[in-house]
Amino acid sequence: MTTRDEKIEIQGACDKLAGTLITPGMLVPGVLFVHGWGGSQQQYLVRARKVAGLGCVCLTFDLGGHAATKEQREQVSRETNLRDLTAAYDRLVEHPSVDPSAIAVVGSSYGGYLAAFLTTIRPVRWLALRVPALYIDDGWEVPKLQLHKDQDLRAYRRNFVAAGRNGALRACAEFKGDVLLVASEHDDIIPPAVIESYREACVQAKSLTYRNMTGADHGLTQEVHQRAYSALLLQWLAEMFASARRDPDTGPEPAIAAAEAATGAGEAVHEPEAPPMAS
Repeated sequence: MTTRDEKIEIQGACDKLAGTLITPGMLVPGVLFVHGWGGSQQQYLVRARKVAGLGCVCLTFDLGGHAATKEQREQVSRETNLRDLTAAYDRLVEHPSVDPSAIAVVGSSYGGYLAAFLTTIRPVRWLALRVPALYIDDGWEVPKLQLHKDQDLRAYRRNFVAAGRNGALRACAEFKGDVLLVASEHDDIIPPAVIESYREACVQAKSLTYRNMTGADHGLTQEVHQRAYSALLLQWLAEMFASARRDPDTGPEPAIAAAEAATGAGEAVHEPEAPPMAS
């Protein structure tokens, strides 16, 4: 194993002492989790701990307008939340053990939508989107809650949207890393047309792994679906990290994830999403 040496000074009893700090030379991937609208980082802590067991550094955080800043809920916009996400990304890559060229972003619903935009302003190697939301580009700086009053999102989401007509989809069309896209069979918030729009947009992705979770709803309210998604995400990330280590110059090979085999595996993680119309 390669190592890194760092010359340091230690304040001794009478004087400063010279020392050498020796650490493992291999940097590890970083994984950033982005919760959905109305959620919080608490939904991802158990799952993030499991992912960290793969040998990476994970970061969960609360978007503005949620948890401790819930009083700002009526003021935050997509623009402010994207700035929140960018700040969280920057904090993650500052960690001395994180390889800035090996960052994965895992987003659900509104968090998945924001994650797509993040790929246009920060380097992202792996992008995992579960039931990503879709919004009309207009009103980017308008409070997010106002969008449901100003825009007919239900009608917009019922139809396929070409990548050139939506900012998040354009971001996906330009993304050249690996993508995991997960849908829920009984999703009453994100209809199949939205998932198909994201799927068709990923034209330059290095690999695209798509899974539709049978019987699952938007918020994965049943524990069996929580377990299945956790196992699916773990398997996909493990394959991405392993292939990156095998072939660091060309990047990871296409992932082969089997959601069917994951059902019932892993630990249940309650991840209730916001009620209908909140995403």
